[in-house]
Amino acid sequence: MQRVSVYIDGFNLYYGLRTQGWQRYYWLDLRRLAGNMLRPGQRLITVKYFTARVASSPQDPDKAKRQHAYLEALSLLPDLRICWGRYRRKEFACPDCGATRQFYEEKMTDVNLATELLEDAYGDLYDRAVIVSADSDLVGPVRAVRQRFPRKRIIIAFPPGRSSYHLGQAATGYFKLGRKALSDSQLPDRVPNGAYVLQRPRSWR
Repeated sequence: MQRVSVYIDGFNLYYGLRTQGWQRYYWLDLRRLAGNMLRPGQRLITVKYFTARVASSPQDPDKAKRQHAYLEALSLLPDLRICWGRYRRKEFACPDCGATRQFYEEKMTDVNLATELLEDAYGDLYDRAVIVSADSDLVGPVRAVRQRFPRKRIIIAFPPGRSSYHLGQAATGYFKLGRKALSDSQLPDRVPNGAYVLQRPRSWR
């Protein structure tokens, strides 16, 4: 039985879905998605989800609340671990007028994913790794695993609307996550969590 571990770049997946206008698939059961990617003779070992807690803004005051509900729902899934990065505020000053604008950027996701991929390879925790991302910064660690462990397989699952030629070439193989895989891997609209219920946000329906 081939052991499979799945590594999901949360922001890369999110922005891919947003680019496609597929908000209805944000409420994604990542454990089920990983299971749906398995072939006969494969066994899922773990799912690692790489993300950071976002901040709300005047334009979207409920952003953090929606993400919090989703992350709580994910925390209830078996064999799934959330690996945390940072969501950092930055300021940009216009060189012409001097006006400043605040924006946020996610940090550490690619580094954390690369670290886990390599550590798990050295620990012999998988035979096949599936990476859900199109981030070309992962080319180096993918090549390192394949060179050091030639019998291990690295498969890239490109999020909707995203791809990377170099990442695909570095891996053993690649494919595109399609609408059916996402539709078949949704959490229930209402997820019980002890004394209360987590609900799919209205804007994600």
